[in-house]
Amino acid sequence: MSEQINAFKMAQGQFDNVAKMLDLDPQVSEILRWPSREFQFTIPVHMDDGSIRVFTGYRVQHNDARGPSKGGIRFHPAETMDTVRALAMWMTWKTAIADIPLGGGKGGVAVDPASLSIGEQERLCRHWVRQMWRNIGPRQDVPAPDVGTNSRMMGWMMDEYSQIVGTYTPGVITGKPVGGGGSLGRKEATGFGVIYTVREAMKHLNLDPTESIAAIQGFGNVSQYAAIGFIDLLGGKVACVSYWDRDDRAAYTVSHPEGVDPRFLQTITDIYGTIDKDKAREAGYVIEDGDDWIAKDVNVLIPAALEGQINANSVKRISDRVRMVAEGANGPTTPEADEVLKRNNVFVIPDFLCNAGGVTVSYFEGVQNDMNYYWTNEEVLERLDTKITQAFNSVVEMAAKEGVYMRDAAYMVSIDRVVKAMEMRGLL
Repeated sequence: MSEQINAFKMAQGQFDNVAKMLDLDPQVSEILRWPSREFQFTIPVHMDDGSIRVFTGYRVQHNDARGPSKGGIRFHPAETMDTVRALAMWMTWKTAIADIPLGGGKGGVAVDPASLSIGEQERLCRHWVRQMWRNIGPRQDVPAPDVGTNSRMMGWMMDEYSQIVGTYTPGVITGKPVGGGGSLGRKEATGFGVIYTVREAMKHLNLDPTESIAAIQGFGNVSQYAAIGFIDLLGGKVACVSYWDRDDRAAYTVSHPEGVDPRFLQTITDIYGTIDKDKAREAGYVIEDGDDWIAKDVNVLIPAALEGQINANSVKRISDRVRMVAEGANGPTTPEADEVLKRNNVFVIPDFLCNAGGVTVSYFEGVQNDMNYYWTNEEVLERLDTKITQAFNSVVEMAAKEGVYMRDAAYMVSIDRVVKAMEMRGLL
């Protein structure tokens, strides 16, 4: 039950609200509510049938006061400049809240990657780099995978950049394959990072994780590892997950009376997060409407797909039992729904805190590329846990100190860090 929203207007509105709370200089606010640089370009690609198809590509660099711009490249048919602007802005706050020395950026192509062959995907990735290579780099702007892209695509992009500049440059892109400059722990980083924040929130709320039940929206990489982490790391139960069926062009919710087994579901899920309904039914799973995940009788909701999923309409379906919303996706809750959650005393872990695990391990990947020395999976996840826990505690402390909503507290912490970096560099 999603509704049409302008993600960038939502991102600006959230920022404006906190800027007023902070009594931020209006001139500083005007700088931060707009991207520093924007790129929109055409990408002509030779298709397998000999034709040429032209795609629209984007890259937005919102702010680089704290370090090189950082953010994924999303391949999605509904991609627009405004969605990329919003995601780039949220990345600025995300890297700041995780306290890593990076700024915020985002990129994309308006395309359904599943409609392309492997060869067509590779040509599209390489042509994106040919359009942007002068404006990306390890000390300038570092892309990464996002919705619709994966580690193999990042490998192609890194190779294309390296060929153009004439030197092996693994740090230009993160999220690469392990063995090709990628980091162990990157695949599970975002989902496990979500669960680290959920664990800390449960301590804060005095909830027993072993008696907790979660409903998760989505079954892409973030959702899969959030589900695994909720069960394996917390001892909780996952009532359901949802997913987008590319063949039916419809969303479904998949539930099981004994709780879902995410590792089993992974075995019947394609690389785009589409679950095989028939195999799921054979295993005793129930297939329901795609919006039904939000109405489950659970105490934790984890929206982990696209923006705007908890909105003025869908928020009315949330069970009175829900105590926590952990935003694994970017911008999943609209301002109207936020007001309802506040009134109902639902604890919200805001997106750019909750899902900062991915960018944190991307930063670790860049560090390892620079050292040309790679950590074990356990070392990566241990460092991730430390960073995410510190970030969560900084936001909780700000919320308590100022008596504000968690989302506002997260903005306060991150905006303050970005403004201080701009001041120290003489940019203000």
